[in-house]
Amino acid sequence: MIEKFSALSSDFIGVYMRTFEDITYIPDPMDAASESEVKRILGTETRRIMLANSYLVGSMMTGNSNGLILSGMADPSDIRDGSNGRNILLLGDKVNAIGNDIVANDRAAIIHRGFSKPSVKKIEDCLGVEVIKTSIGGIKTVGSVSSLTKKGMIVTPTVTEEELDFLSHFFKVEAKPGTANFGSIYVGSSIVANATGVLVGNKSTPIEIGRIDEVLS
Repeated sequence: MIEKFSALSSDFIGVYMRTFEDITYIPDPMDAASESEVKRILGTETRRIMLANSYLVGSMMTGNSNGLILSGMADPSDIRDGSNGRNILLLGDKVNAIGNDIVANDRAAIIHRGFSKPSVKKIEDCLGVEVIKTSIGGIKTVGSVSSLTKKGMIVTPTVTEEELDFLSHFFKVEAKPGTANFGSIYVGSSIVANATGVLVGNKSTPIEIGRIDEVLS
């Protein structure tokens, strides 16, 4: 199931939200109708949060079924008791837009090249997966240019065929290129998806939506 959506009047919904198979974190001021739509499409419970007094929930956190990684600017109380049993890591690093700089599933994670060696170890321990530092399509902010579910991965069209083969092998899902929000390569910032459903920014075209649905649903 796929549907157009906006978060706090923005089409870059991935900046404001982060979803998993069991829970979706949404910005505290989201209206009730939008929250209901999130629950319906993604099939999860929702948790209203702010991180470091910011509504940019998707940019400041990421994770998988094993762990949640929050920007070091956040506070443990920001997540309260809402981790659903996951490990919680507050990662203090010069690279701090965590959601923009990490893409992960339960098999692997790719992270921004700028993370320190101690941070790489902490990320590995929190998520319980192999972690490598690289770029995607020549872009260092790997989380902003990729959207990953159990069913597939859509990435910036600036990738090479060799990169697509590597990503498909590394994450054990088929990776394909695409755009959202009328040509934006920042698909991670434009899509919120899990294995149940997909939300895409309102500016996404029918061709983009068809491609995203094909890859992620």
